Amino acid sequence: MVEISPLNAKTSRKEFLRGVTLAALLPLLPRVSKAEAEQIGVHEIAPGVFVHVGKYELVNRENRGNISNAVCIVGSSAVAVIDTSGSYAAGNDLHEAISKITETPIRYVINTHMHPDHVLGNAAFKSAGCEFVGHHKLPASLYARKDSYLANARQRIGDEAFAGTEIIPPTLLVTDTLDLDLGGRTLTLKARPTAHTDNDLTIFDSATGTFFLGDLLFSNHVPTLDGSLVGWINLIGTLMQEKAERAVPGHGPNTMPWPDAIKPVERYLKVLASDVRKMIKDGNTIEQAVATAGQSERGNWALFDEHHPRNVTAAFTELEWE
Repeated sequence: MVEISPLNAKTSRKEFLRGVTLAALLPLLPRVSKAEAEQIGVHEIAPGVFVHVGKYELVNRENRGNISNAVCIVGSSAVAVIDTSGSYAAGNDLHEAISKITETPIRYVINTHMHPDHVLGNAAFKSAGCEFVGHHKLPASLYARKDSYLANARQRIGDEAFAGTEIIPPTLLVTDTLDLDLGGRTLTLKARPTAHTDNDLTIFDSATGTFFLGDLLFSNHVPTLDGSLVGWINLIGTLMQEKAERAVPGHGPNTMPWPDAIKPVERYLKVLASDVRKMIKDGNTIEQAVATAGQSERGNWALFDEHHPRNVTAAFTELEWE
């Protein structure tokens, strides 16, 4: 039960209004218990906010592309889904879990960026009245990689799990900031400059103060670079100024304290940038950089050997032209 305290010197107007919003919304939220939610594969981290945690693995037949976090946010009149996993099969599992949580219709599917482990479950949510939402650069990025994304997914997860998988671009584009009303709660979407990718989108739930960052925030799983190293480092400073009660990463636990959650990502990226810049200055080759740059971070991240070499290559390619 949410208790609403009188507005006083210790209670900001924003906190007071958030409490009022939750008090009005709570009677309309799903009545599944936390234990019941966990039995169907999701965690309720705040009233009406459910997170499915993906595996820290490469895509394979066993996980069927279920390697990234996905979110369901329930309002009084609409549900929003943030990211849909990496195949139709995994997306369908998420859709079925949501149907056990609430009968409120899914109005929005929001993709935080283009990577296949976040978008290839979209087809499981095709229905009348459901809008797909993304960064204004997302359609072009998806179409540019469509064939490779689909071919790689089929090869890795097999025909059975892949069946029904398709690229579904957003129908509602975010060029700057967009508010989505779910009934009793508003989600604020922001298109970010090039960082993890060139089409990163963040979402903020005003009712609970929850910040959803997609793959701008990694935890345990090593960050992956597919945009701009300098841009990502610069953006982190901006993101850390955003006020939030908690954050949800694209890969990592279901909830994290903000802004402390992103500090390890910042450290990793700065170490990578520093090491690569030094190697460029010293005249080393990209092959030498891949072998040695950023190795001090090895023990801090899962899947380091699988993703870090590619990060070094991307960083070297970007920074050698500074």
